[in-house]
Amino acid sequence: MFYPYNQPKRFCSLCLLRVTLAFIFLIVVQESRPAGSNQWMGKVNFVEIRSFWHIFRSFDRMWSFLILSLQAMIIIAWHGGTPSDIFDTGVFKEVLSIFITAAVLKLGQAILDIILSWKARRSMSLAAKLRYILKLISAAAWVVVLPVTYAYTWENPTGFARTIKSWFGDGQNQPSLYILAVVIYLAPNMLSAALFLFPVLRRALERSNLKVVTFMMWWSQPRLFVGRGMHEGAFSLFKYTMFWVLLLATKLIVSYYVEIKPLVQPTKNIMKEPIRTFQWHEFFPHGNNNIGVVIALWAPIILVYFMDTQIWYAIFSTLIGGIYGACRRLGEIRTLGMLRSRFESLPKAFNQRLIPSDSNKRRGFRAAFSSKPSKTPEDDKEEKLAARFAQIWNLIITSFREEDLIDNREKDLLLVPYCKDRDMDIIQWPPFLLASKIPIALDMAADSGGKDRDLKKRMKSDPYFTYAIKECYASFKNIIYTLVVGTRERDVIQKIFKVVDDHITEDTLIKELNMTNLPTLNKKFVELLDLLHKNNKEDHGQVIILFQDMLEVVTRDIMDEQLSGLLESVHGGNNRRHEGITPLDQQDQLFTKAIDFPVKESHAWTEKIKRFHLLLTVKESAMDVPTNLDARRRISFFANSLFMDMPSAPKVRHMLPFSVLTPYYTEDVLFSSQALEDQNEDGVSILFYLQKIYPDEWKHFLQRVQCKNEDELRETEQLEDELRLWASYRGQTLTRTVRGMMYYRKALVLQAFLDMARDEDLMEGFRAADLLSDESPLLTQCKAIADMKFTYVVSCQQYGIQKRSGDHHAQDILRLMTIYPSLRVAYIDEVEEPSKDRNKKIEKVYYSSLVKAAVTKPDDPGQKLDQDIYRIKLPGNAMLGEGKPENQNHAIIFTRGEGLQTIDMNQEHYMEETLKMRNLLQEFLKKHDGVRYPSILGVREHIFTGSVSSLAWFMSNQETSFVTIGQRVLANPLRVRFHYGHPDIFDRLFHLTRGGVSKASKIINLSEDIFAGFNSTLREGNVTHHEYMQVGKGRDVGLNQISLFEAKIANGNGEQTLSRDIYRLGHRFDFFRMLSCYYTTIGFYFSTMITVWTVYVFLYGRLYLVLSGLDQALATGKRFIHNEPLQVALASQSFVQLGFLMALPMMMEIGLERGFRTALSDFILMQLQLASVFFTFSLGTKTHYYGTTLLHGGAEYRPTGRGFVVFHAKFAENYRLYSRSHFVKGIELMILLIVYEIFGQSYRGAIAYIFITFSMWFMVVTWLFAPFLFNPSGFEWQKIVDDWTDWNKWINNRGGIGVSPEKSWESWWEKEQEPLRLSGKRGTVLEIVLASRFFIYQYGLVYHLNITKHTKSVLVYCLSWVVIFVILLVMKTVSVGRRKFSADFQLVFRLIKGLIFITFISIIIILIAIPHMTVQDIFVCILAFMPTGWGMLLVAQAIKGAVVKVGLWGSIKALARGYEIIMGLLLFTPIAFLAWFPFVSEFQTRMLFNQAFSRGLQISRILGGHKKDRQARNKE
Repeated sequence: MFYPYNQPKRFCSLCLLRVTLAFIFLIVVQESRPAGSNQWMGKVNFVEIRSFWHIFRSFDRMWSFLILSLQAMIIIAWHGGTPSDIFDTGVFKEVLSIFITAAVLKLGQAILDIILSWKARRSMSLAAKLRYILKLISAAAWVVVLPVTYAYTWENPTGFARTIKSWFGDGQNQPSLYILAVVIYLAPNMLSAALFLFPVLRRALERSNLKVVTFMMWWSQPRLFVGRGMHEGAFSLFKYTMFWVLLLATKLIVSYYVEIKPLVQPTKNIMKEPIRTFQWHEFFPHGNNNIGVVIALWAPIILVYFMDTQIWYAIFSTLIGGIYGACRRLGEIRTLGMLRSRFESLPKAFNQRLIPSDSNKRRGFRAAFSSKPSKTPEDDKEEKLAARFAQIWNLIITSFREEDLIDNREKDLLLVPYCKDRDMDIIQWPPFLLASKIPIALDMAADSGGKDRDLKKRMKSDPYFTYAIKECYASFKNIIYTLVVGTRERDVIQKIFKVVDDHITEDTLIKELNMTNLPTLNKKFVELLDLLHKNNKEDHGQVIILFQDMLEVVTRDIMDEQLSGLLESVHGGNNRRHEGITPLDQQDQLFTKAIDFPVKESHAWTEKIKRFHLLLTVKESAMDVPTNLDARRRISFFANSLFMDMPSAPKVRHMLPFSVLTPYYTEDVLFSSQALEDQNEDGVSILFYLQKIYPDEWKHFLQRVQCKNEDELRETEQLEDELRLWASYRGQTLTRTVRGMMYYRKALVLQAFLDMARDEDLMEGFRAADLLSDESPLLTQCKAIADMKFTYVVSCQQYGIQKRSGDHHAQDILRLMTIYPSLRVAYIDEVEEPSKDRNKKIEKVYYSSLVKAAVTKPDDPGQKLDQDIYRIKLPGNAMLGEGKPENQNHAIIFTRGEGLQTIDMNQEHYMEETLKMRNLLQEFLKKHDGVRYPSILGVREHIFTGSVSSLAWFMSNQETSFVTIGQRVLANPLRVRFHYGHPDIFDRLFHLTRGGVSKASKIINLSEDIFAGFNSTLREGNVTHHEYMQVGKGRDVGLNQISLFEAKIANGNGEQTLSRDIYRLGHRFDFFRMLSCYYTTIGFYFSTMITVWTVYVFLYGRLYLVLSGLDQALATGKRFIHNEPLQVALASQSFVQLGFLMALPMMMEIGLERGFRTALSDFILMQLQLASVFFTFSLGTKTHYYGTTLLHGGAEYRPTGRGFVVFHAKFAENYRLYSRSHFVKGIELMILLIVYEIFGQSYRGAIAYIFITFSMWFMVVTWLFAPFLFNPSGFEWQKIVDDWTDWNKWINNRGGIGVSPEKSWESWWEKEQEPLRLSGKRGTVLEIVLASRFFIYQYGLVYHLNITKHTKSVLVYCLSWVVIFVILLVMKTVSVGRRKFSADFQLVFRLIKGLIFITFISIIIILIAIPHMTVQDIFVCILAFMPTGWGMLLVAQAIKGAVVKVGLWGSIKALARGYEIIMGLLLFTPIAFLAWFPFVSEFQTRMLFNQAFSRGLQISRILGGHKKDRQARNKE
């Protein structure tokens, strides 16, 4: 058959294409087959390499978008400056060049994938290798195709386009060819956009296992079972898309008009005329366009451009979070006044939210107590609901009293009647709502003069005023009728009450009755209530007299006209008809034999008497009840949460079972008596500290245990135990955590009782559940149901070791198990058993054990030991990775149920919040996005350590804003909330089948919490956030503790950056969700680092301009003056640096929940307490540890102690902790600013300098002195002297094997270099490159000396190095001479040192006399040579192996010690100077601690001094 010439060629191409596709298909299919070998193959898809390039690799789409947007904006600004210029043909063509940049970036991504996966080349599948290679070839092809086609869009191309056109021939222009190439290039992106708009289709494709679909998806993602089906519903997608569209639009508009456009014209002016005059030796004097100036000008602007999205995210998330919070009804009840105004609707909301219901009929507190005597089944149900509310409300109030948040009086005022009095058809509210109402009403009635206008006005304005009057009248009638049993007397009383009721009906009570003596009647009745409360038989006569007196007041004074002749008719009417006239002395007086007293007591009667007595006698307002701020917060939040949207509560028997798991290591379980009494060096003990921090709770505690002072608490062991518990409940102890979590069981027992109790049992009173005996079948059944639904396991990793060693921690844990019998403790038991191996006699065997408390001796109930429940043999030691996640992983097998709440050791729970657990667990049963069920339920936290110190307050506000408004926005609308720690609730079965709740690999999973969220999201989980329930949490309260915590988090984020989880999320999320993921995880830390980089880049750019002379030439030529874009860039940097990025959500959340006036006042107060100093210092902590982790590693768990910071940290301790992270960097920035000031002052005003560099000077001062400013007693002279002695001892101590870094500077210095040894060649090279910046100072400054101003030869720079080496040689000579000759040839050695000194002075004098060297020259030489020496040190540390071989390591160590001493002196001198002024120490104490503690601290010192004096006199 005849073929045209080109058809065989096409046929061969088609065949080749088919063969290639078939080959790829076979490889892809082969990839999905299981491996036949059981040996570990190593990393096959992803390798964790320490590199900053992971940030680009994981989020390449975001960086490409930002880079391309920047390029387009620069092009538009360069050609005119208005966005409409893009419609110009020439501008549009240039903007189209962004696709060439995109192709180059894609090529970089392909090369980066190969480089970072190179270590896995041997274990990687063939399909993965082929995918990487094809991606590289494809990207390289587009890098060639797009520029070539782009060159043919221009008629007269310039630059590189002309070169390309000359290579491929000057053909005719074909713009459509480039457009076609761009369309083909963007085809995959168009497909992704289509799938983005239809998430259902993409989800189906990703979940599909069809071979055709697998082949199609192979190019976009590797064959993995994670990261599939992660897309959200259409409405969720719309919400977070609109969020980011608006944010990015705002960011780009502001960046264009404020940062980029104003820089274009100055840049053009700078590039027009190249500068040829320099003040140093310029290696490229004939360079055009002043490219160095342009880079120095644009670099900080570019950095801010890449960083300010984080600022816009903070602004937008604050606004959206505030709106969402308001929609969720947060802050509707935030004060006691609001609680009072909403209390009428509280019972109804309570029944709707927390009481299981079989119907949707109306129910409520008012309806229950407004029911008529004729009962119907519906009325009985309403009464039952009201009784349930009373029982649970009173349980909450009782828990407040047990926690010493309120005293006995406040408890009585807050309790509600436990059940409705069926004889009283009224609403009975808590007395704190009705307090002082009756005394006011009595006074108003007595002074009314027959006019009731004021009283009616008051009753209309205050509904509780009416409730109080009605209740008192009903209670008065009820008590009178209960006590009076005589017929005659009851007739009299009925007639009296009938008259009163008639007047009430006719609204003539005040007008017709004489109310003047009403207070007298009240006084008599109060006396009667006192007698009824005592209920003594001996008071029977007194009761009769009181009744007679009250009858006298009513009939003779109040109702004289209405009841005239009543007594005569009673005495004479009925008796005369049968018996005639009876002598007066033989007549029985009224009430003599008609009073039933003493009364048969019951709880209902006792509570009625107590309540009525409160209503009549409490004259002061109860507006401030409860007075404790924590009690107010808790009761307000609980009331507010009842009006929030939450699922209906099921019955306890139908609720989802759940477990709570707490990992514990060796933290405090229970404070010992000695620990409470031990005083620090200032004479402050933990107990004294707690008494001053919680003064009201201390008083309530003494009242509860019936003691007057602390000495009485020491009298008995039981009281001393109560004291230990009181203190432990206010520290971050395991006891506090266990008590809070065991509230779950207490709540479930009561809720089960309410579900199953008969109406008769329920209406007996609120204490029915408590009064049931242990043998009661109902109580037994309730406890059994609670134990079936709730399990609490504390994983005490070291419990077995602690038991065998007799550690008090084990005894305290055993005591907790005894107090809470349902508490379970899991631990890893390490025992030695006979070995089966003949070569070993014994071997260590590991068991995962679960124990409970048990009574071992029936005849001695006090003897308690633990008892094994389960004991599982392990194949080896389970603690292979990070301790905390491994501790959780081994104990998770002992948990039960479908929910698992992970609770940390520094948390607590509240009685009222545990009541909502049934509702929260129901969230697992509904889809929150219309796509999937939740796998993690997020819960908000309350930071309870905010009152300890100002630092604790800052940290508390920062954490509170994150766990509320921050996570609210992450969950909805952004849909990227992960697991950030406890107390989230996991779908236990979901996570057990997907790797557990904790990833525990060493180092990489340092922040194990968030990896649980990553794991859940990547496996089609769904993380939600719910704010109707809160759990207490403690945070670090001292600067060193906070810094260690932030270092750990920054280390963790550094490791996350390297992880495959972040890589997969960055690639599998759609574009907008990927942005949310980046800016809420590692992006926050990278943006923080860019903030610091901006300062460095700006100052080094200024250093280049100043030292080279370019800055002066530009300023004198008036082509470039300090411009607005630079000021905007530095303002953006300051916005982040000073903590405003944290303050925005903080203020919004405080305003939402406590009022915006409170938020504003708190913000001002925080600034007065130097919050900006704290946040600026934290900026350095995050930057250092995040960057160091990416470069060299060194991430490790850093224990913070979680104790009370009442101690002074020594100078050496602060130096060790902050030397590399803050002090070195602060001194470097200070030198930069000084050089900038010295050599720029002659042609630039001081105001401009201050305006631009203020935030930088603030950063320098903060980084250098904040640790001492926030150090308790940091400016006391005696402490300063002790610190200096300790510093000298530490800096001069020799290191060696076994010498800890806390004891010797050498040991600490060696430890600081350990990450360098593990960083590899890449890290070593990068460290040397970074260290080379310190050599710039010397090169630039030596040409600014007065003696070198006439020459710019490179020999000057070479001569400066000769000077450095001579100085180092002299120092080495002196060091060697001291070591070898100081003993035997001491005189000669001294002469040599004297000659060296004389020679040095002579050289200085000669230089001053002949070349006219000035004092400034000497100072400049110091600024030049000191950074050079430090740079040499850094390089020597990076190449330690070579330096050791040469034999110079000892000299390097001596040089390093000298630098450390100089830095120590620079830091110590200002502190010592300020310590001379006593007011500085006073100011610091006031700033750090609240006023009560400051006052108590001074008293403690005085008392401590008196005690020492007395002890001295006693010895004499």
